Amino acid sequence: MAVYTQIDDAALQGFLADYAIAPLREARGIQAGVQNTNYLISTQSDKYILTLYEDTETGVDPRDLPFFLGLMQHLSAAELPCPTPIVRHDGALFGELAGRPAALVSFLEGRSSVSPKPQHCKAVGAALAQLHNAGSDFSMSRANTQSPAQWPDLFAQCATRADEAAPDLAKVIDIELARILGAWPQDLPRGMIHADLFPDNVFFTEQTGTGPRVSGLIDFYFACEDAFAYDLAIMLNAWCFEADINFNITKARALLAGYQSVRPLSDDEINALPVLASGAAMRFLLTRLYDWLHQKPDALVTPKNPTDYLRRLRFHKNVTSPADYGLER
Repeated sequence: MAVYTQIDDAALQGFLADYAIAPLREARGIQAGVQNTNYLISTQSDKYILTLYEDTETGVDPRDLPFFLGLMQHLSAAELPCPTPIVRHDGALFGELAGRPAALVSFLEGRSSVSPKPQHCKAVGAALAQLHNAGSDFSMSRANTQSPAQWPDLFAQCATRADEAAPDLAKVIDIELARILGAWPQDLPRGMIHADLFPDNVFFTEQTGTGPRVSGLIDFYFACEDAFAYDLAIMLNAWCFEADINFNITKARALLAGYQSVRPLSDDEINALPVLASGAAMRFLLTRLYDWLHQKPDALVTPKNPTDYLRRLRFHKNVTSPADYGLER
């Protein structure tokens, strides 16, 4: 569940009075999500998403909200399909509700795909490239708080118990971390990236005769400045492996073709894909391992299996050419 904070009608009415929107008709809690409290707000003319940013270990730092919401506002103005923050009467993009920072954003039609097909991958690849292009003139910046520089410290917090998740996992991570960090590229084209564009963060609408269309990119709370190709490598991991963790080269080919239809990759970016994809797998292996080892008895969310990303990492380690991802030059 993701309704951690209940709000009463009077407090909600007072909060919404700071926006130029129609009178409230209904507020309904949204059960999806793991970090924040979300409500679907229905007025007499429109729908919105209200988010209360919870004070949790993995939650959004309120100091980052101007960046996240400002980036969404910037991308939306560039006609990228993403939530548009609603501006308050005082010009701010967020306020306070129930003692928590809270923001109101536009509602997006569509739904995520549980089992994306190659045509979904092609459409979202193009959308990612559009995001990268649209963010090129965004004036704010935010460092990647889950960059390779943070991985050794995260591993250190897990190393003594890592083998509880899989035999010899600590040794494997130690060896692979050294390989990845030693080969990590430093001079690739960079800018604003999403950094967490998993299938549940993308909405599609189905178009008769033309296939799926991306109707929304959501959850920008890992967005930061980093290499564009690293964002694409995250998506190779998230979109192009089947439930049995076998790599689907058809999906990868479609994802990369969609991306390059908008923003062609440089030779350096293409050559770096294997190590970037290994790094993306390492990032999620470590974060999931940490959550798995440090889960709390009363947690509302069951930690995800970290070994799924161990198997992805092994695949990327054995890649001998970008052609293994479906790229043709």
